[in-house]
Amino acid sequence: MTAWASGSRLVAHVVAPVAGRVVRILAEPGARVRAGAPLAVLDAPDLGGAIADVRKAEADLTAAKHELRRQRELVEAQAAARRDLEQAEDNERKAQAEVDRARARVRLLHGDGATQGEQLTLRSPVAGEVIARNVNPGADVQGQYAGGTPQELFTVGSLDRVWLTADVYELDLGRVHPGAALSITVPAFPHRVWEARVEWVSGALDPQTRTARLRATIENGDHSLRPEMYAQVKVQTDQKRALAVPRSAVVRAGEELVTFVQVGHTENGLARFARRPVRIDEDATGELVPVLAGLNRGELVVVAGGIQLLGLL
Repeated sequence: MTAWASGSRLVAHVVAPVAGRVVRILAEPGARVRAGAPLAVLDAPDLGGAIADVRKAEADLTAAKHELRRQRELVEAQAAARRDLEQAEDNERKAQAEVDRARARVRLLHGDGATQGEQLTLRSPVAGEVIARNVNPGADVQGQYAGGTPQELFTVGSLDRVWLTADVYELDLGRVHPGAALSITVPAFPHRVWEARVEWVSGALDPQTRTARLRATIENGDHSLRPEMYAQVKVQTDQKRALAVPRSAVVRAGEELVTFVQVGHTENGLARFARRPVRIDEDATGELVPVLAGLNRGELVVVAGGIQLLGLL
């Protein structure tokens, strides 16, 4: 079974919410950052346009409020028609809705309506270590809300605990369940073993590989394990006692599985064998195969060359 170690749920993949150009890098790989710490600064014209929309909408709302107040005074003095007041009330509501829309767009772009200029500061959503930086000053970046595929600019997270995901063959799914113990090794540290337990097993198979995915959390205090490392995983399955023979002792004869059992000796002292149909656990893996019926404990069986006896017995 092969697997790879990946970041836990404490890992954040930071992208730019709006298109722009990187003007400053504020965090380098390996740096420890707190949640909300600045990572980079972008020149973002779209953000500047959104802030300008807020200011215009706020000015229109102020004008609509003034007009509404004037129309109320005129109606009270019986110097204006009621429909003019109603029109002013409608205009004030529309202006308020436009302010709310413009402010919501600025929040979506991670900006502040009171910010001057068009610069956007990207901040870390979680506390941890800057695992990767994939952008340089002067680079143009795609915005998350621009309709394209945004580039991941920073990866930030805590590697004190990592997720391990592994592929389990369909044949082995009956013996793998949440809570099962795992032993993990990686090529970088071949003589070191990490212990964990299965937390989740996928309810569906990959149609191409015919495998299911399992996941476990590994303690990684010294940060030896890195995201995307390959690993070998051993799953400890439930132990059971069963009569077993070497897999080579079972021979297929048409639709039947047979073994050749020693039943005594000939007059000249040679071993005598008898053909014995057996039923085995065909889902078992390994060199020994459990025998469900057909053999008794202590019987001697042929473990090599049995195929040659098919035509004789």
